[in-house]
Amino acid sequence: MAKILITGGTGLVGSKLTKLLIDKNHEVVILSRNPKNSNAFKWDVSKNYIDEKAFDNVAYIIHLAGAGIADERWSEKRKKIIIDSRVATANLLYEKVKALKINLKGFISASGSGYYGAVTRDTIFTETDKPGDDFLGEVCVQWENAAHQFKKLDVPVTILRTGVVLSKNGGALEKMRTPIVSPLGSGKQYMPWIHIDDLCEMYLKAIDDDFTGIFNAVSTEHHTSKSFSKILAKSINRPYVGIPVPSFMLKLLFGDMAIILLEGSRISAKKIEKNGYSFRFKTLKKALNNL
Repeated sequence: MAKILITGGTGLVGSKLTKLLIDKNHEVVILSRNPKNSNAFKWDVSKNYIDEKAFDNVAYIIHLAGAGIADERWSEKRKKIIIDSRVATANLLYEKVKALKINLKGFISASGSGYYGAVTRDTIFTETDKPGDDFLGEVCVQWENAAHQFKKLDVPVTILRTGVVLSKNGGALEKMRTPIVSPLGSGKQYMPWIHIDDLCEMYLKAIDDDFTGIFNAVSTEHHTSKSFSKILAKSINRPYVGIPVPSFMLKLLFGDMAIILLEGSRISAKKIEKNGYSFRFKTLKKALNNL
C-alpha cells in the first residue's frame, strides 16, 4: 500500500477521500495551516514553508487545495485568492519535491469542468477541446499548468476536471435544498455533476491502477437547470415551481459570479469510461436517492 500526501484534506472531497484511502490500507498525511492531528503537517504558502517530514516515504500527492469558487463574490481580490490557492500551492509543492528529490509515483490534481468556460452551447465538450476565454477557463488553465510541471521531474500527472460535486452533507446540494425548488435563469443551461463517491473512486483508481492523463470527472447523464430541479424537488419532497429565478436577481445577488449559475454546457465522460472507470451513479435520480 502507498503513502499519500493530500492538500485540502479537510475539505468536502478531501475528508471523504482520506477515509476511503485509509479503509483501503493506504497511509494518508495531510497539509494544514493549523495541524491538529498526528497525520497533519504544517504548511504556509505565504512563507514558502512545508514541514519536510510530510514528504517522508510519500509515493503520491493529491492536490485538492483551493478556495471555493462560489463562496464569495468575485472581487479582484477574491479572484486572486481563487487562483493563488490552487496555483501557488502547486508551485510550492513542485519546488519542495524537486529540492528534496522526492521520487513520486504520481501527482494527482483536481481541476474544474469550468475549464471549458461558463457557456451554454450545443457542444459536448471533450478533454481535447480548448479552454474557455473567461475567468473560470483562466483559473483551470493556470491550475493545470501548475500540475503539469511535475512532468519535468518524470512524475506521471493525473488531472480530474470536476463538475458539481453532490454529497449528503455540505457542498452544492445543501444550498439547493430550498423550501421551493426552481430552475435558474433560462433553465436551459446544463449542470455537469458527479456523486462524491464516484469522484473519490476516480482518485483511488489514479493510485491503484496508475490511471494518468486528463479526464472529465462528471457523470454520464446530462441535465439542464430545469430538469435537475424537477428531479431534485421530487427526491426531497419539495414543491417544484417552473417559473425560473430571474437572471437579473442572481446578478444583483452574486455579481460576476452569477455566470456559474446561469451558464453551462454538456461535458463528456466517455474518455474516463473507456479507460476502465464504471460509474456507480450514472443517473441523477439514483444519485439523489442515495444522498
